[in-house]
Amino acid sequence: MTDAKKGNSLRALLLRSDAAISVMVVFLGFICGTILIMVVGRNPVGMYKAILQVLTGYNVDRNRFYVRYIGEWLATSMPFILCGLSMGFAARTGLFNIGGEGQYVVGITVAQFVALLGPQIPTVHWLLALALAMLGGAFWGGIVGWLKAKFEVSEVVATIMLNYIALYLSRILIMRLPGTNTYKTVDFPETALLKASWLEKLTQGSMLNLGIFFVLLAVIVYWFIIEKTRLGFGLRATGYNKEAARYGGISVVKSIVLSMAIAGAFAGLAGGIVSLGAFKYGRVLAGNDGYGFAGIAVALVGNSSALGTMLAGLLFGMLASAQPLMESNSIPKEIAFIIQGLVVVFIAIRTGFRMFITYSMRKKAEKETPENA
Repeated sequence: MTDAKKGNSLRALLLRSDAAISVMVVFLGFICGTILIMVVGRNPVGMYKAILQVLTGYNVDRNRFYVRYIGEWLATSMPFILCGLSMGFAARTGLFNIGGEGQYVVGITVAQFVALLGPQIPTVHWLLALALAMLGGAFWGGIVGWLKAKFEVSEVVATIMLNYIALYLSRILIMRLPGTNTYKTVDFPETALLKASWLEKLTQGSMLNLGIFFVLLAVIVYWFIIEKTRLGFGLRATGYNKEAARYGGISVVKSIVLSMAIAGAFAGLAGGIVSLGAFKYGRVLAGNDGYGFAGIAVALVGNSSALGTMLAGLLFGMLASAQPLMESNSIPKEIAFIIQGLVVVFIAIRTGFRMFITYSMRKKAEKETPENA
């Protein structure tokens, strides 16, 4: 093998090593977090005690297991995973879905309306609420896809504007419901809630609910569509090169609209699960929950793959769940946010590294072409 071929093989290997780099940058984030804790005069062992308790339920100081913490971790991770899938699905089509937050809010709003006004039939009630929450998110995302495909409107600008529209429209509509004040609606009927007594018993009264099964199903559906279907091939081809995809007979307009609609459905499902799983009443949103924006970081860390995004969502959920435990161990809870930020920064460095490799490969190919001609 010539030196040129060896170099190209090495570069190709580096390009395929995103998963390994993601793991590395997570470790770097924790290392930097550890150093920062030491700088402010605290013992970093407290942070790792909190993380251990979230992941395993084991309390080192009391030498006891509390399964509830595992349940809370999984429950907290659900919206992170789904909003990460929302961002990742659009990214696979070359789109930047910064509007996951708006689609998430639409999902919350629709789910709350169905919960309060829908048929109070066990199972049917919350299933209908989740299905319509997904459709609401898909519609909100589809608007952006249609504007992008038909009129070349930047999806970044369109989604940012629609985030604000979704938030304030939600406030206006929810406050029109009978019995609603500026903070909350009346309580949901029991048939609309996602809670399951067997899950509560299994996890010692945690907030873990039936939504976890829809999250797992969403991960499988994401993987299947992207990797195993003709639709997924068309979406990926459009993301790589729109003109080449169009030349190959793929409807670019359809791909863009479908991509944003499906991405919106994931975020809408997240809103439905949070509204019916974490609350017993409808909320009048005073501001954004932030899951849609966090989903951008989750997708970046997870390389927009199904498994990677799920693991990244579990990571972000773990850091969020560990915050109160960190405080009880004399560790500032802001450390968790700093670690999240550092991980994203390191991921951005990875992207720059890949761009540098691609540029180097292109320049090398340009130099070699005249010699081989």
